[in-house]
Amino acid sequence: MDMILEIPKGQLIKLLFKQIDSLFFLEKQEKKIIELTIDTVLTRCSRCFFDNPNKYYSKLIDGLKYTYFSPFQSAQYTIYLYYFSNTLSATATKLADKIYYLNKVMNGCDLYHQVELPDIFMLDHPVGSVMGRAKYGSNFSFGQNCTVGNNNNIYPIIGKSVRMCASSSIIGNCKISDFVILGAGCLVKDQDVPKNTLVFGSSPNLIFKRIKE
Repeated sequence: MDMILEIPKGQLIKLLFKQIDSLFFLEKQEKKIIELTIDTVLTRCSRCFFDNPNKYYSKLIDGLKYTYFSPFQSAQYTIYLYYFSNTLSATATKLADKIYYLNKVMNGCDLYHQVELPDIFMLDHPVGSVMGRAKYGSNFSFGQNCTVGNNNNIYPIIGKSVRMCASSSIIGNCKISDFVILGAGCLVKDQDVPKNTLVFGSSPNLIFKRIKE
């Protein structure tokens, strides 16, 4: 699928060089790795952005819709940096650490490169959010100050099309079924949530409201 870039790929590469080097030492070999990896990262971004309904993720040209990526749109750049660090996680760990740290510094969002977020996920104003090592289903989305984490080293299992509203949390031994929305401030801890549900409150006193399929 075609994706329009706000700035040319060469400038994207130089921008990342400069950003990393402003905080850490960027080695010559690491520059080469970035150059060899960017096409894979942009392909992952294109797939992730394609169905995003947010107006910033697409452009209409001659009546045709094209996926669009701008490094000056912070939510898009958060995803881009995550995909970069995640792509390099197994083969260039030190560089993956630097890009993960850069993402955290620039965007205030903790997406560690070993965490496997799905091929299609969304975020909106993700400042203060921390996504831990859960199992994530496709079309996962989250907003600001959201947390996914462990309890006694047990992480949640999250189904497809789960949306976390601002300041919601999923902690510990939870199975969140498909098509669930966690309301603002909701805390689910060591508790399962059925599919097609809007969730309010805090565990163990959660309130479930059925959502039509």
